[in-house]
Amino acid sequence: MNYTVVLEAAWLVRDVDNADDAIGVAVSEAGKRLNSEEMDYVDVNPGFTNCPACGEPFDSVYVAADTALVGLILELDVFNAESIEHAERIAKSDIGGALRDVPLEVVDTVELDDEET
Repeated sequence: MNYTVVLEAAWLVRDVDNADDAIGVAVSEAGKRLNSEEMDYVDVNPGFTNCPACGEPFDSVYVAADTALVGLILELDVFNAESIEHAERIAKSDIGGALRDVPLEVVDTVELDDEET
């Protein structure tokens, strides 16, 4: 079976002035580390958090004392996995190997149709 696995990563960025800069730096740094491991098949995007009051999504970034915590969404396709759990373990292992010391959590896993592969 083939799956798309979506992971959330917590990325720390130092010496930034605002949220937009922090997001740009986080996406760039994550992309460089993944590309250096020849993992250019992983899509890296800024994450979103839902507002607890209104439910509307906003950028998943918090800046304090010129340091930011940025939530990133990492998406990749996993082929020939035995189950959803197996696909999730493969994705976390692959990405975790390239992004050592970066907390990862599975957000979603979707089985791909034959047309999507």
